[in-house]
Amino acid sequence: MSRLLLFGGKGGVGKTTTSAATAVWLADAGLRVLLVSSDPAHSTSDSLDVSLGPVPTQVEGVPNLYGLEMDPEAKLSTLLPKFGEAMNNMGGSGMGGLGGLGMMLDPSAKDELDDLKSEVKTADMILPGLDEALAFDELLRHMENPTWDVVVFDTAPTGHTLRFLSLPELIESWSGRLLRLMRVSGGIRSMLFGRKESDAMKEELERFRRRVLHVRRVLSDPATSSFTLVTIPERMGVNETLRAHESLLEFNLPIGGCVVNRITPEFDHPFLQTRREQELERITELSERLNGLEIAQLELADGEIVGVESLRTIGHLLYGEVQTIPDEIGPHQIGDLLHHEVHRGMIAELEQDVELIHLHFPGLERSDLSLRSEEGVLFVGVNGREQEIPTKTHVKSSLVKASLNSDVLTLTIPR
Repeated sequence: MSRLLLFGGKGGVGKTTTSAATAVWLADAGLRVLLVSSDPAHSTSDSLDVSLGPVPTQVEGVPNLYGLEMDPEAKLSTLLPKFGEAMNNMGGSGMGGLGGLGMMLDPSAKDELDDLKSEVKTADMILPGLDEALAFDELLRHMENPTWDVVVFDTAPTGHTLRFLSLPELIESWSGRLLRLMRVSGGIRSMLFGRKESDAMKEELERFRRRVLHVRRVLSDPATSSFTLVTIPERMGVNETLRAHESLLEFNLPIGGCVVNRITPEFDHPFLQTRREQELERITELSERLNGLEIAQLELADGEIVGVESLRTIGHLLYGEVQTIPDEIGPHQIGDLLHHEVHRGMIAELEQDVELIHLHFPGLERSDLSLRSEEGVLFVGVNGREQEIPTKTHVKSSLVKASLNSDVLTLTIPR
């Protein structure tokens, strides 16, 4: 599984620049990196000065770097059955709606049913945090792809991320309304929805809930994820960062550090000196209240940070001169001002009689694992989601030996 580095903060503080600079530095160091953005502003394309879309696109000038910009809203219609449409159909005539079937319910049941229909229609079945859940679920799919070593995630503003983290509780309340509707409708539920659709609604809702909980487990595991807060040395930025820090700790998300961006450089000018002194006071306050969390400081640049070369400059300030990361699983420690622990996702070795594939799978249990081959291609499944493993050898899964040591799954394939 890829290492996930998340960068978050309020809008306009430089998290896109920081995440893109990190991705460029890691790719220059020899890791295969996927830079992902869920920010609807699509500023990652502007930062890299390339055009990104919903599928991984190679960034020109950085051979190991790919980028994509998510469009979670485009996926909303495919995530869950169309509950709202089904609800609205209940108000019509004939077998697709209540119509004459209303006489089969007592008055209190009909009133409750009408209330629920109104409640569901008003919400349009879109939960707060639903688009974020889609983004994180897609992110997990990329993390499970062994061809990526690191996934760098430029998150939407902090509030979006925190809404997602509270989503399982919202789903419980939301599903409770739906189950109450089914209970009220009783024996005519299948006539209102059709039994097959009714069962599909419940099953899809439960599958979605399990996916959300799985993503949250991955995000809260320091072996897979690290969250870097990005801010500016002003009161609003500091307050937002402190609130985000408290919320991330509440949800047990591992916080790797904080970047304070756009600090006024030191010049011999009264106005600039006064402003710099105020900013340094904010940084001191932030440091004291973040309980010893590492804080990296970046001064305001003398020009716009746009394009790969500008991002390389920022990357050198944060992580030092690029050094090639060894061709080993890791962990590998990187960074001067800002520190991360990264891994390679997959290492392949050819020996005389066998091919060895080493995969980084933190937290994997043997019961979660499945192996199969199809026409000589090897697939590894984790919790039912399969990934193709590129090999040099024509593979028959029954002959593959799998061993799990700490977080590394080793596949021994006869040549």
